[in-house]
Amino acid sequence: MNTNPEEDFEDEEVEMFEHYRIIIDKGQTLTRIDKFLSEKIANATRNKVQQAIDAGSVLVNGSPTKANYKIKPLDDIRVMLEKPPKETEVYSENIPLDIIYEDPYLLLVNKPPGMVVHPAHGNWSGTLVNGLVYYFENLPEMKGNTGRPGLVHRIDKDTSGLLVIAKTEEAMTHLASQFFHHTIDRTYIALVWGEPNEDEGTITGNVGRSAKNRKVMDVFPEGDQGKHAVTHWKVLKRLRYVTLIQCNLETGRTHQIRAHMKYLGHPLFNDAMYGGDKIRKGTQFSKYKTFVQNCFDLMPRQALHAQSLGFIHPTTKEKLFFEVPLPSDFQSVLDKWESYVNFE
Repeated sequence: MNTNPEEDFEDEEVEMFEHYRIIIDKGQTLTRIDKFLSEKIANATRNKVQQAIDAGSVLVNGSPTKANYKIKPLDDIRVMLEKPPKETEVYSENIPLDIIYEDPYLLLVNKPPGMVVHPAHGNWSGTLVNGLVYYFENLPEMKGNTGRPGLVHRIDKDTSGLLVIAKTEEAMTHLASQFFHHTIDRTYIALVWGEPNEDEGTITGNVGRSAKNRKVMDVFPEGDQGKHAVTHWKVLKRLRYVTLIQCNLETGRTHQIRAHMKYLGHPLFNDAMYGGDKIRKGTQFSKYKTFVQNCFDLMPRQALHAQSLGFIHPTTKEKLFFEVPLPSDFQSVLDKWESYVNFE
């Protein structure tokens, strides 16, 4: 019987969760699935398993199950559970947070560009999580949640915009299930090099780590490597040498928009990792080169903003939708491009 976590989950919404696949032995006797999983998976209490089942995060032979289901020989069971807190201490830091919504179960944060989401090698302080730990410590009703501030998904350091944070284990389980099943509505705004031939389109191409540079994601259109990824995009404004677009994610792979737009031939403006930090379209005039460099200096990051999130509230079951405007650096660069095009 295989109860090992699946090792290939590197996506933005599942990094904080463990995935298991269990094939039941031929000689297995009929046993309730919640009891079976709580005994077989480390750190999985029966209550935690039941919450995962209620959230649709436990599948038997590809379909959601119920806690009283009795497992049978050769059943194929897939489980997604929140990872237990690491022993490494996360230090509390008084970092200002732009909280746009909060209730007893969750909160929405508008992350500024340049802020790392969670501590990791080279970034043990100054992260969103350090700020969340401080914030939770100063909320009496949040006792017991210190050190595990409910991170359900993430966005890159230099990407700005919305993140939803779970404040209870039940909320985390339900939100994680929505991300896992791709039912979260997510809209990103991006400024890309060049002008797409069409006004809208869909990019379908597996995304996986490059063999040449493990920090970069490549697109594998034949599907022989990487993981299934779908990005829907449409043009919002054409600015001659660059284009403002909207992207809606059907999946949430690491660097998905950045890799997909490069694959389409329109890398994100000033995205150094994917070749957008060089002039990819325009004239050879020194005035134009100076203008572009000024834009790079004004927004020294990729032009990507997580504008909106829509999801089902884990407790009230109400459909919620949140949206935040472009940050000042992005808006300033956009204004400069509009002026350049209009008065060139």
